[in-house]
Amino acid sequence: MGEGEPRGGSEEESAAGRDGTAHGPPLAEVVLPCLDEAAALPWVLDRIPPGWRAIVVDNGSTDGSAGVAAQAGARVVTEPRRGFGAACHAGLRAAAAEYVCFCDCDGSLDPALLAPMVESVRSGAADLVVGRRRPTVRRAWPVHARAGNAAVVRMLRRRTGVRLGDIGPMRAARRSALLGLGLTDRRSGYPLQMVVHAADAGWRIGEVDVAYTPRSGRSKVTGTWRGTWTAVRDMRSVLSRPPAPARPSEEAR
Repeated sequence: MGEGEPRGGSEEESAAGRDGTAHGPPLAEVVLPCLDEAAALPWVLDRIPPGWRAIVVDNGSTDGSAGVAAQAGARVVTEPRRGFGAACHAGLRAAAAEYVCFCDCDGSLDPALLAPMVESVRSGAADLVVGRRRPTVRRAWPVHARAGNAAVVRMLRRRTGVRLGDIGPMRAARRSALLGLGLTDRRSGYPLQMVVHAADAGWRIGEVDVAYTPRSGRSKVTGTWRGTWTAVRDMRSVLSRPPAPARPSEEAR
């Protein structure tokens, strides 16, 4: 399978679009896992830093999200296997830029905040930068979701020694390095597995505060107690696995 081809998914790409990629890959790309986010996508895509490219990974939307994304100039990748990790990894494999970021596309996080995170990686200050969500209003982050996150960060600290305040979806790193981590989780444990494998590989992991606002629509993961429990279960499974050595790259697989 060739470089940048998402496994198990098909792809449709708009023309050069806002990023001017007709002249080569952009500095950075933002992977946006998407499941029925047509209402939030225009605002999110308008906040992508200038010169960057958005990769919207459609994970089974029925509300026309893929069409909205393409119309806005984003690259659209289709990932038929349902799961947050499946969508994120399909976007990572489809990317071509040196730096790859991840962000929710429900309007709860501002992609413009990724620019300084990429600069931290680019300057050598960190190998992976994670955004620590700071809710702007109480309802932005339900109590059960916050409690589940707190439990996971405690388990992460015991497992790796890494002290983070959040296992949030917003992060930035070099694409080639991420591919070398050998990430295998395709469900809710993907963000945590990225941090765990990075810690095992000796990466410098940084954290910055990012504003967290009420999302558009209802969360598919942490909007309910059941969804939160499923996410925590997936993450607990990640933490129970023994350390795995990082591989040089999986692009040739």
